[in-house]
Amino acid sequence: MDPLGARSQFVEVQTLSTWERQPDSEGEETEKEYTDSLVSQEAFPSPFPYREDINRKIVLYNGDVALLNCTAIVNTSNETLTDKNPISESILLHAGPELRDELLKLNGCRTGEAKMTKGFNLAARFIIHTVGPKYKAKYRTAAESSLYSCYRNVMQLAKEQAMASVAFCVVSTTKRGYALEDATHIAFRTVRRFLENHGKSIEMVVFAVTDTEEPTYRKLLPLYYPRSEEEERASLPLIPADIGNSEGEPVVPERQIRIAEKPGSLEDDCEEETLDSDLGQVGNHAFARMEGDVDKQRKLILQGQLSDATIHKQHQRNYNRWLCRARAEDLSDIAALKALYQTGVDMCGRTVMVLVGRNIPVTLIDMEKALLYFIHVMDHITVKEYAMVYFHTLTGEHNHLDSEFLKKLYEIVDAKFKKNLRAFYFVHPSFRSKVSTWFFTRFTVSGMKEKVHHVETLQQLFTCILPEQIDIPPFILEYDARTTSLFPHFVTLQPYSKIN
Repeated sequence: MDPLGARSQFVEVQTLSTWERQPDSEGEETEKEYTDSLVSQEAFPSPFPYREDINRKIVLYNGDVALLNCTAIVNTSNETLTDKNPISESILLHAGPELRDELLKLNGCRTGEAKMTKGFNLAARFIIHTVGPKYKAKYRTAAESSLYSCYRNVMQLAKEQAMASVAFCVVSTTKRGYALEDATHIAFRTVRRFLENHGKSIEMVVFAVTDTEEPTYRKLLPLYYPRSEEEERASLPLIPADIGNSEGEPVVPERQIRIAEKPGSLEDDCEEETLDSDLGQVGNHAFARMEGDVDKQRKLILQGQLSDATIHKQHQRNYNRWLCRARAEDLSDIAALKALYQTGVDMCGRTVMVLVGRNIPVTLIDMEKALLYFIHVMDHITVKEYAMVYFHTLTGEHNHLDSEFLKKLYEIVDAKFKKNLRAFYFVHPSFRSKVSTWFFTRFTVSGMKEKVHHVETLQQLFTCILPEQIDIPPFILEYDARTTSLFPHFVTLQPYSKIN
């Protein structure tokens, strides 16, 4: 109890300014920055539209979560609920010794779970304890799912207990190795989806942060909780491609891939309807919609009627259309394939992107969406030098990208994609793929031939990218170990680490 007349150290959440009422200091500048490259919002609606009713429930608070007077606060701990991090220690200090005794009765808490105790000497009535995951690159999917479960289970418990308000700390502590920005994306979208689908009874959700964490939270909040339609439009290009399912849950590949019985076939056998359907597609293909009359443009170029500056501007405008569409469309089904992902860095410190050929079921997926996903993921990577590793391991005919698709991709992407690509490592190539690559780089695209390096074994790859810097699927490791043990005399190590 505070001495009579003394000011309480606890903070009433009702006195805090909600996200809806906080000024948008960067909104006008951000809107102006994207005006030239964005198409209308009506054409590409945001997956997180402006919702005044939801924004009124969101509070960003810089301070100690243990001091908030709300229905429940969240404590992040370890599996034995004995973690000594600043958040847990502050909660234990203010709650009193009874809390420590109560925690012993819970018999620990599994990663992703949420368990509740009384608040004891806190202003909050309850404390919800949860355990965030330890992040390791090779178990990224598991970490994402566990962190989602932390936020989801806390919200579910708050709803079941009819809580009016809940205050989150940053669940992913630094010692657990989870990048703050990645974790914040999961936190925001999970809470947003829960409020949309199940959160009518919850009146307030507080995100309590430190001085170090606040800039990241302020930067990402507009993506998921835009305060106006203008901010919604300005934030649209910044929303990640992988936004989870309708609940915000990370998409697990095994649960998402669906194989059609007869891909590409029409269910209705009526000839008249088939003809109408075919005619209806004329001129409606995405390439026709997005690029206009390509033949006419090329004719003007050949006739010298378009200057280099005009051609570049036209290409940039076209790429911006694709990029904006990639930001707006739900590409979670393509992300679920885990065919393209960022890993560590090479010997020269350049970002390494991995492409797994076997994970691309070309005949079963929408290749236009695959193209959009590639653009979305790679756009921010290609602003500086990078390297790509393509695993051709155990691919079949249904995994092979045809040359026309690759040529179209090469023509669409921004100049930075080509300029900043320093090396393309083609791992476990077949004789046929080597021939195809030679023809493609020699006659179809320019400037790529010198960047492509065929790599026969992982040991050869490790001469330019350290093993701990690249996440390699288990089936590739097994294949490489099997082939190198069977044919050791065919393996010749040729270092590529000095490629510049």
